[in-house]
Order: sequence, then structure tokens, then C-alpha cells
Amino acid sequence: MLITILFLDFAHPILYLYGMKRILLVDDEPDIVSLVSYNLKKEGFVVTAVDEGGEALDLAKKEKFDLILLDLMLPGIHGMEVCRILRARPKTKHIPIIMLTAKGDEVDRVRGLETGADDYMTKPFSPRELIARVKAVLRRSGDSRMQEEVLSVGSLVINKNTFSVSKKSKAIDLSATEFRLLLYLAERKGRIFSREQLLGSVWKDESFVEPRTVDVHIRRLRSQIEDNPSEPNIIKTKRGIGYYCEGNP
Repeated sequence: MLITILFLDFAHPILYLYGMKRILLVDDEPDIVSLVSYNLKKEGFVVTAVDEGGEALDLAKKEKFDLILLDLMLPGIHGMEVCRILRARPKTKHIPIIMLTAKGDEVDRVRGLETGADDYMTKPFSPRELIARVKAVLRRSGDSRMQEEVLSVGSLVINKNTFSVSKKSKAIDLSATEFRLLLYLAERKGRIFSREQLLGSVWKDESFVEPRTVDVHIRRLRSQIEDNPSEPNIIKTKRGIGYYCEGNP
């Protein structure tokens, strides 16, 4: 079922003239859809809601969204698989994704982040916290897209204007958060940052992210940019202190 909640009776492209952000909500629980849609609408967002993974993939392919709220336990295609497919598609790979799920085990949170989600919320959650996380993730992804110039670290080429990374001319697909984390360390090559410092700078003022999140993103980042992730040459660890970027420019 497709539900679009708008504030103005305009065609979708017109909405961008007003700076209104579009959010795709993928959840099959009517109460959750109603609660989340209502609170997002109050904050000035345009919400499109669907209750199946396949429908979400079709819609994301056809239309433009600024963020996706994705439930894991969906009929048809599981939310984790939806996330993988979105990250594999050129058109949707950079859309920020926040996973919503009743599963709160650490292994599920880690799996979600490793699949490419930018954040993870466990049901039940407060609408206030959800709005804070949505705004924080949008702010991070927006800041990344506004960057300019090209930066080289070792065999990596980071294009801050096109929000892209390549290694030996081969494109590497990173989420918005992974890109921002890599860029932050690459621009400060040689400086060591603790988990807390990275949370404060890359995740900025989002107070809901755990230090463990940094480790998950570092591990996922290494798996994509390093020749040998177990012996990294670009993103290194200073035992007991934190992480730093190394590599000849």
C-alpha cells in the first residue's frame, strides 16, 4: 500500500523549491506508520509510506528521496535485503537509511550498520528521539554532499564534489556516514582520534550514537578500501587510543 502525505497540493518537483525533504517510510505496522508520519509532518517533512520491501525498492528507483526509514521485519523482501539492494544501486546508494526494528540485540544492530544503514532504532522509540536522529542523519549527509575538491590518500581518490570514492579507477560504494568518516580522517592524515572525538565530529551533536558504532563503520570502511582489511594501510588503529589515516598523498 502506498501512502503519500503532503502539505501542499503540488507536484513532487515543486516541493524542492520550498526546501521540503522527502522521506520514504517502509513499515507494515499501521500504528507505527501513523505515529511516525504525523510527527515527521509536524517537522515539515513530506512522507511517503509503503508496507512492502519490493514496493519500497520500486518507488526508490522511480522517485527521489532524502532519507529512508526502513523496518526489518517486512512481508516479502526482508528489510536487510532491501538495504543491500539500495546500497548496490547507483541511484540510491547515497540515500541515508535509518533502520527501525523490534530487534534490539547488539548483533542485529551491528548487522544493520554493516549492511549499510546510517543509524538504527529499536522499537518502541520516542517520536522526539526519531526526529532528532532523522535531522542528524540528514545534516551529516547534507554536509558531505556540499564538500568540494578532490583528495588523494594512497591509491584512493576522494571526490568531495560528487560524494564519491575510487581506488585505482574503480568506484567504491560508501554510505553517507562512511564517506564522511573517511573524509574526516583523510583530511587530517596522521592525527589520531578517539571514538568519542569521531562521534563528536563525524556524528556531530547526535547524542544517541554509541561508541561501538564507530568501530562498526571503521570495520566496514576497511573492508571496502583496504587491500587487506586485517592489515590496513589507510585507516589504522593506535591501540588504546583511536584511529588515524595513513597513506602517501
